[in-house]
Amino acid sequence: MGNVLAPKPLLHRPLRRGEPLTNPGSFDELHRKCKEVFPQQMEGVKLIINKSLSSHFQIAHTVHMSTVGQSSYHFNTTYVGDRQLSPTEAFPTLLGDIDSCGSLHAQVLYLVAEQIRTKAVFQTQQARFVTWQFDGELRGDDYTATLTLGNPDVLSQSVILVAHFLQSVTSRLVLGGEMVYHRRPGEEGAIVTLAGKYTALKWVATLNIGYGGAHASYYHRANEQVQVGVEFEANTRLQDTTFAFGYQLNVPQANMVFRGLLDSNWCVGGVLEKKLPPLPVTLALGAFLNHWKNRFHCGFSVIVG
Repeated sequence: MGNVLAPKPLLHRPLRRGEPLTNPGSFDELHRKCKEVFPQQMEGVKLIINKSLSSHFQIAHTVHMSTVGQSSYHFNTTYVGDRQLSPTEAFPTLLGDIDSCGSLHAQVLYLVAEQIRTKAVFQTQQARFVTWQFDGELRGDDYTATLTLGNPDVLSQSVILVAHFLQSVTSRLVLGGEMVYHRRPGEEGAIVTLAGKYTALKWVATLNIGYGGAHASYYHRANEQVQVGVEFEANTRLQDTTFAFGYQLNVPQANMVFRGLLDSNWCVGGVLEKKLPPLPVTLALGAFLNHWKNRFHCGFSVIVG
């Protein structure tokens, strides 16, 4: 017989390494996954023609014939530089949009360093400036810090200052906050909002809560064809609470995407998008009905390019 009392060798389990932390993205995109499920409001007839003049320059013409408001025409230009950080990000980027009334909306995005991004936004209403905004964003390996300066006016001593910060606590959990400070003659104040986002394999839950109210959203991907989203918003100043449910149905065999919504204001709606390959044409048909206000509107759009 062998040595029964001999000490058994210790079995060391390999240490489980956690997943590396990634950048949490921008504060404004916390609820993006859920919002993409909901259909965009549309009414009247809209024609959009996109044309790429080169690999850097693109223009677009938009004609909107409205049944509710005033019909309009928009001319849009986009310039994209050579420095590409991802398939959806390239710097510098210049965007401009002018309508038939002479109102202009322009944006300039510039990459100062690998982790520092800046943005300037200008908006006019005919011949009068209504918005001038400057953003600075620092994107680290596991955090994002943003500072926004809106409509600064030295003469009237008015300004809007917004600060955002997001930190990846784990590979799935992101925590952060927002501080909004505004000042104008006879009024000054600040609002602080806390935010959290948890990302699982098939669902994303996000919550913003502060003195002004709360905003919660839940996104779930059931399978490759079905996605659903739920939003809850509460505004303490207006004493108003809304709830909305949206869903997206993809039918890749038919090149179709359907989005629908149902909210607590007794509003239902849906938008059906259909691509027509090999032609670069997308058709969209939408209808929305508000049972509480007994209001119905529908829309049809054609996108070329």
